[in-house]
Amino acid sequence: MVKLIGILIVILGFSFKIETLFTILVAGIATGLVAGLNFNEILTILGESFVANRGVSLFILTLPVIGVLERYGLKQRAVTLIKSIKNLTTGNLCTIYVLLRQIAGAFSIRIGGHPQFVRPIVNPMAQAAAEATNGKISEHDKEIIKAYSAASENFGNFFGQNLFAGSSGVLLIASTLSEQGYEVSTISVAQAGLIIAVTAFVIIAINNYLFDKKLAAKYTTKK
Repeated sequence: MVKLIGILIVILGFSFKIETLFTILVAGIATGLVAGLNFNEILTILGESFVANRGVSLFILTLPVIGVLERYGLKQRAVTLIKSIKNLTTGNLCTIYVLLRQIAGAFSIRIGGHPQFVRPIVNPMAQAAAEATNGKISEHDKEIIKAYSAASENFGNFFGQNLFAGSSGVLLIASTLSEQGYEVSTISVAQAGLIIAVTAFVIIAINNYLFDKKLAAKYTTKK
């Protein structure tokens, strides 16, 4: 049981909201020491694992780029663009983004991401659209719009990525079914995913429409 101390450290670290990377590193070192490895062996394993999976950390390179773009007015330009478009609401913008995300997923084009796209572009544009149609909005509603912007990325990515026959999710589904004796092609899995994606899009569009109506009713009453 003592060899499972790493799991306990991770649970405690997440419970007390300690830095994630630090928590995992401590858990890995503790597990290695309990397993009888010396410190050099542990560092070797950590280094080899990092090098073998270094592609996963490439997204870190996008963060300073986004920071520089924000520093020189990316967010302000996005807001100005949205305010120049009449009758564009927050819900419509989020619905359009979900559609674009799903289309991009169908062609395996990675255009989004919360740090790269939602935070610096989609969310400011959504808030600008709300203020353009309803006037100044409250901080509470701004937080809700942040959630809608983030949800648009999640929904679009989740239901769009399985529209591409060569995506990892589709390949996993097809291989799992084949192992259970159900011979299916990746194309048939992607076609089934299309039905789900369309259904999800319709539900999301209706929800965004109702959100627009709720905002309009709230601020029309205040005016």
